[in-house]
Amino acid sequence: MNTWRIIALSLVALLLAACGTSATALPSPTPIPSPTALPSPTPVPVPTVPPPSPTPGLILPNTNLAALKGEIKIDGSSTVFPIAEQAAIAFNELAPEVTIRLGVSGTGGGFTRFCAGETDISNASRPIKQSEMETCAANGIVFVELPVAFDGLSVVVHPQNDWAQCLTVAELKRMWEPEAEGQITRWNQIRPEWPDAPLHLYGAGADSGTYDYFTSAIVGKEGVSRGDYTASEDDYLLAQDVAADRFGLGFFGYAYYVEYTDQLQAIAIDNGNGCVAPSETTIADGSYQPLSRPIFMYVRVDALERPEVRAFVDVYLRNGELFVNKARYIPLPAKAYELAARRVERRMTGSVFSGGSQVGLSIEQLLQLEDR
Repeated sequence: MNTWRIIALSLVALLLAACGTSATALPSPTPIPSPTALPSPTPVPVPTVPPPSPTPGLILPNTNLAALKGEIKIDGSSTVFPIAEQAAIAFNELAPEVTIRLGVSGTGGGFTRFCAGETDISNASRPIKQSEMETCAANGIVFVELPVAFDGLSVVVHPQNDWAQCLTVAELKRMWEPEAEGQITRWNQIRPEWPDAPLHLYGAGADSGTYDYFTSAIVGKEGVSRGDYTASEDDYLLAQDVAADRFGLGFFGYAYYVEYTDQLQAIAIDNGNGCVAPSETTIADGSYQPLSRPIFMYVRVDALERPEVRAFVDVYLRNGELFVNKARYIPLPAKAYELAARRVERRMTGSVFSGGSQVGLSIEQLLQLEDR
């Protein structure tokens, strides 16, 4: 749905090549007398210092990136998309002959394509499910699991909503559980003192890892919720919908809230220890619960044998903090990216998780799992 503009660079190259093909010869013009020759200019010395990286501050592998060719296919989570986009932009500057096809079909949709061998890398806002692992295995797809950042699912409302400053997990469940369908339709059904006004809900679709995680954390069972809400795999659309609806409430990744922070208001969540709003600090220290979570990319082992894929993953992990910060998520500690690089180097395959959403997992717990 958001297939990517990097492909345009390749198309431009093709068009330029096409322009160089032979055409029907035109009559030669009448020769113009040569002007009086001018003295040759003094040659400009060629600098011995290599030019800086197009993206300042990048840590690069010891690879001739400019000589790489090929194609890398990436799909999956809309939550992880902004990070992958930053990595792809930087890599394309360094390896312009590599075409990166970056799509967004949701975590579940991405794994469907990945396990069918259609993509090289799958972005995911939750760990791979057991059923997805079995599909991959049946198709001979072996993968390396790589955490890339931490996210805090943000529950947001319109800026003119001056009543819902904080919600308990129980109140969110009352809004989103299957029993609420067609029954909980007004704000004053959540708290009597709130307006007798329609409650319009917006959220991730069923193919989204964000939907899986949210329902697991809030409803208590993954993949189960009311069905009468506006669903989309595109977080940009959800943010725009809530920004245009005074009585709306939605949820999506933290980066999309930050991008629309002047048009949205984040609700603090009370998980039993008081109201905590999403922020870089509360997501990183684990106090924003139960909606803080790690997010991932999965890479096919056979794809890592291709130089362009291996180089892309190397650049991604060496500069994980930079790309994650640019995408407005919360970077993992440097040790986490080192452990991820080790998993790639040693081809440590499979998942460190039991499958599906891991509610309440802290950064420290993630590091312990990765360091096994």
